[in-house]
Amino acid sequence: MAVSATCGRSAILEPVTAALAGISLVKASVEFIKSNINTAKDIGEIAGQIDALFTGQKQVQEASNKKTGLGIADQFGVQSVAKEMIDAKLAAEQIAEVARMVDFRFGHGTWAAILAERAKRIQDAKEARARARKAELLRQQEMFENFKIGAIAVGLVVVIIGLFIGVLTATASAIVK
Repeated sequence: MAVSATCGRSAILEPVTAALAGISLVKASVEFIKSNINTAKDIGEIAGQIDALFTGQKQVQEASNKKTGLGIADQFGVQSVAKEMIDAKLAAEQIAEVARMVDFRFGHGTWAAILAERAKRIQDAKEARARARKAELLRQQEMFENFKIGAIAVGLVVVIIGLFIGVLTATASAIVK
């Protein structure tokens, strides 16, 4: 099986690159929050970096879960597994540190409220997508039903026209005889 060097490399490096980008995003977000938490007047001033923190964490998790295109040694090798575990632990530590800083700066329970609101919004988004899928499915079913009714109507018109032509032909041939 011939695979171009570029394709083979990008397939192998994709999870590694995603993990590096994820952990880098986590670290950069934490550094920004650390340097700005004491001067922030409200949580909105660091909200973008908190979002980036969650995005980085998600990238680390996805990179750990995404193993297609890698060989068995790459997927289950000690170096790969160790890196994934360490990156996940580092991300968790960084997030715990941000949680402590946010609670210290804005009051106990602020981080828990952020997590609860985030979970609620994620759930709302999932439900909205499910409703949209259901509405689209209903629309497709309605369109199919309309198509069936149209096809039946056209078929009925064709049969009626055929019968009409048959009656005309029979009447014309009876008159001619």
